[in-house]
Amino acid sequence: PITLLDVFQEHARRRPRWPLLRFQDEVYTYEDMERRSNRAARLLSRHLGLQPGQTVAVFLPNEPTYVWTWLALAKLGCLMACLNCNVRGRALQHALAAARATLVLASPGEWLPSRVGGDEIWGAERT
Repeated sequence: PITLLDVFQEHARRRPRWPLLRFQDEVYTYEDMERRSNRAARLLSRHLGLQPGQTVAVFLPNEPTYVWTWLALAKLGCLMACLNCNVRGRALQHALAAARATLVLASPGEWLPSRVGGDEIWGAERT
């Protein structure tokens, strides 16, 4: 089956300089996103040891970083649990528990509960 990542990579190969995303005053091309997502995938793999099949909860605002994070995780074969960054309290705890993620990626300075249902969630492996 063809995935969204496959479609993105085909466009990046054929039309690298075409605009993909406009955010505020910046325009990101397919080439920009390919380069940034490759770099993010290398960093996530090297520094966090992400492996194919792991679930990663992503708690990021709707900004370009979200897009290249998603692409990076897809390139690594990781599943992405999208968390609404406007949700807090019990609803956020429920979403984190339901995701059963092995890692949470969040914006710098973002507060997340350190435990969900008695399990560590910030960068800890679930058993």
